[in-house]
Amino acid sequence: MRHFFPSLAGNPRAAFAATLAMALALAVLPLVAGLAGNAWVRMLDFALLYIMLAVGLNIVVGYAGLLDLGYVAFYAVGAYLYALLSSPHLQENFAWIAAVAPDGLHNSIWLVVPLSAGLAALFGVLLGAPTLRLRGDYLAIVTLGFGEIIRIFLNNLNAPLNITNGPQGISNIDPVSIGPVDLSKPLLIGGFELQSVQLYYYLFLALTVLVIITSIRLQDSRLGRAWMAIREDEVAARAMGINTRNVKLLAFAMGASFGGVSGAMFAAFQGFVSPESFVLSESVVIVAMVVLGGMGHVPGVVLGAILLYAIPEVLRYAAKPVQQALFGAELVAPEALRMLVFGLAMVLIMLRRPAGLWPAPQHGRA
Repeated sequence: MRHFFPSLAGNPRAAFAATLAMALALAVLPLVAGLAGNAWVRMLDFALLYIMLAVGLNIVVGYAGLLDLGYVAFYAVGAYLYALLSSPHLQENFAWIAAVAPDGLHNSIWLVVPLSAGLAALFGVLLGAPTLRLRGDYLAIVTLGFGEIIRIFLNNLNAPLNITNGPQGISNIDPVSIGPVDLSKPLLIGGFELQSVQLYYYLFLALTVLVIITSIRLQDSRLGRAWMAIREDEVAARAMGINTRNVKLLAFAMGASFGGVSGAMFAAFQGFVSPESFVLSESVVIVAMVVLGGMGHVPGVVLGAILLYAIPEVLRYAAKPVQQALFGAELVAPEALRMLVFGLAMVLIMLRRPAGLWPAPQHGRA
């Protein structure tokens, strides 16, 4: 909690009370939002997924200072791995898999999520290895190309072997089950019914808290300080004995693993994945969350992710009623107005707060 509110660092009781109050508020939030409809709880679910993505990218961009415009590729890797291991797709297209698993592949979340994180980390290393000597714009162009290569592969790996089902995507993906609890079905607890979107919220919240704690611990570690040294001056960092090659690869791998976990949860929540969910604009939005929130500062990144996801989604529902109330008619299509206000908000934030809404104190040093 002291990372979010430094003033509480010297007061353990106040810090504990603030932590308890925040935990209670987060626990009650989906129940309150559910009163207005499941669509609002669904927005909270996706906000948590974007927080995981933004915190993961913050390791690469915020801590290590490496501009990555292909981060959505790791999101896609995690999503497709979960989809392939928890759907009948492989069984229907490969006879030997059908022979081994005649009832289809239905893998546990405890297996698929670590595999998604590990495979995404491997892809992070594959991306980082050829870019070790690149900086700035050149690194951004290469990572952008990597993200597009992954999307094109997913779009075309349906022939001669149908691995990803191409642009049709993969459907019938198993929902998450934790023991006897199937998160795709309502859960009755003492006469109170929790909807599926609310159950997923609590799962995503637990994973998000774990990701945030891991990121904060990394920031305060020797590795985190090495990342920041590279961000400030790579030549000086190398002169001080830091193995910049390995440290950069670790940044790509660790950030990618968080994206893989978020992608796996996206696939489980949606029950369907296709290449259209992993376009370049997604990477741009995630980078904007990190930059506008405050690069290298986890609380700022969380704030940026919430705002940049919430503003367009709230406007999706509010644009038409507000126009009708003010002007008596819909003057601008909600989608156009939504993106216009979204872009204007980003421009204003960058003009007024160039270091982000909640920047890191002294470039990440307390």
